[in-house]
Amino acid sequence: MRRLRDNGLTIALLLLFGGSILGQWVAGWHVANDDAVRHGQPLMSLSGYAFSAEFLSSVFENWESEFLQMSAYVVLTAMMFQRGSAESRDPDESDPRDDHLELQADKPGAPSILRWGPVWRAIYARSLGISLALLFIASFVIHWTQSARVAAEDALAHGEAAPTTLSYLFDAQLWFESLQNWQSEFLSTAVLVVLSIFLRQRESPESKPVAASHAQTGA
Repeated sequence: MRRLRDNGLTIALLLLFGGSILGQWVAGWHVANDDAVRHGQPLMSLSGYAFSAEFLSSVFENWESEFLQMSAYVVLTAMMFQRGSAESRDPDESDPRDDHLELQADKPGAPSILRWGPVWRAIYARSLGISLALLFIASFVIHWTQSARVAAEDALAHGEAAPTTLSYLFDAQLWFESLQNWQSEFLSTAVLVVLSIFLRQRESPESKPVAASHAQTGA
């Protein structure tokens, strides 16, 4: 039970993710088959839909925006401030916590990679932002290539010339799909940063203490 308690946040989020993507898969399959019936096309199996360009494009279109939001948030909060926000470092903090990593490498429990030399320390010190950025790039590439497949299939069904994968990179439809998600992610993050100045959520590490002043910065 202790292990369940200690990992409850991750378990709950993964269960919510699993239920959501399962629902998207089944609902999307019904939508795809309804569309196929209207156009007199063969129906698709549930397993076949899971590997279809239409499903993969929609999944990675959303993942792309989430990883972009998280990577931008991690990197920007390392460089910029918002006084009073629980999501920001204190701009008046005089002693950065991650200075002199070569000395901190010997602290009990410090990751062993910090003792591998200055290059590895520099990489590890930015590894969260780098990993999220790579996940964004990978998701964008899959969204792009699978959307190109959808566009090609649609063009052929209408007797039109199918776009190449490379040419689709410059297609307005691809950027419409991406930017409609990007803008919402950036807006929601900005709203969280600002609302955390004035509002509270009891016991949440994403909130300042309930009794903290509006001017207090950082959770």
